[in-house]
Amino acid sequence: MTLQNLDWTEALAPLKIAKSMPPEIYTSAEIFAAEREAIFLRDWFFLCREDQLANKGDYRSFDTPGGPILLLRGQDDRLRCFANVCRHRGSILLEGSGNTGGRVVCPYHAWSYFSDGRLYGCPDMQDAEGFDRTENGLIPLALDTWNGFVFACFDRKPMPLLDHLGDLPERMASHRLDLMRCTWEFEIDVDCNWKLLLENAMETYHTGIVHRDTVGAQTQRPIPTRGQWLCMQVLSDRSIATMDKSAASFPMIEGLDEDARRGTYFTVIHPTCQFAIAQDSMWWLNVTPVAADRSRLHIGGCFPEGTVALPDFVSRARAYEDRWEKVAREDVGVLEGQQRALGSVLFRPGPLSGRDDMVQAVSRWSVERLLRGRPTL
Repeated sequence: MTLQNLDWTEALAPLKIAKSMPPEIYTSAEIFAAEREAIFLRDWFFLCREDQLANKGDYRSFDTPGGPILLLRGQDDRLRCFANVCRHRGSILLEGSGNTGGRVVCPYHAWSYFSDGRLYGCPDMQDAEGFDRTENGLIPLALDTWNGFVFACFDRKPMPLLDHLGDLPERMASHRLDLMRCTWEFEIDVDCNWKLLLENAMETYHTGIVHRDTVGAQTQRPIPTRGQWLCMQVLSDRSIATMDKSAASFPMIEGLDEDARRGTYFTVIHPTCQFAIAQDSMWWLNVTPVAADRSRLHIGGCFPEGTVALPDFVSRARAYEDRWEKVAREDVGVLEGQQRALGSVLFRPGPLSGRDDMVQAVSRWSVERLLRGRPTL
């Protein structure tokens, strides 16, 4: 199945007459491979918070559609990103997260590297003709940060990260996200296409049904954006980052502008990440595409430094963590069923509701990216 064989007329039509996307964009291995080349290897993708690598030598490893990568804080206190592969015979260098102690050492043949990627040690290479250690350091990726959020890109010459983010920094300025600290995270392996997770995260049509006993019914309004991101706001005069409306939430972020006080911003930062930014906290849903029908969902939660310093922070934060995990698992259960249903030979795209505006926008972005074509690496 190829993109050219599909009829996009109804899927890309104005919302009032549009239908859902052809199921093949969620099930086809060929289309997933095309997305890898045109999207995952071309666009900025979110990794983590800078404060999650606070010390020199700290590292975190990531599996991505472009292969394993390594985020490392050097002895010069600078963050760098590399392919997590030894230059000898391609072994994985580091797993999980931790601290290198100063150098990265391959567990297979003990080749070692400085924290800036330069090759340090290469046992028994003295007889290799033409061997040049300066040409055999770790392979870097583009890396940039915004307000403490770390992004990487496989493209050798990506657009500047701030151009990619467009007016997102302006919209979220009063939340002072640079003063946030990550305090909680977990991962779920999900048997569904990456776009289903992001589509679901950008509509409230389902919340009164799927999340009836957790967050309940919600109302959203669209927020116009500039750049490679989408935004809607779930309206509520209190933080929706907890399930229990009677529970005392953390203090509202000081200095929030009037618009930010109206509710929680739900965003998609194309291609694979959502930031949900409430009046007192923020959390992310970061999707790693694994295959056409498999993804890994990484969720992290952040609070302002002042909130983290409260003496009862740990006990009060549990209500937030409980909400974020329970709601995510409720969504995953439904989405795995949706993935199975989309594989039915009898399925035909159905009409969209007015509440599906962001659903259409999420997949429309990726489809238009594919249809226009992009050069290979």
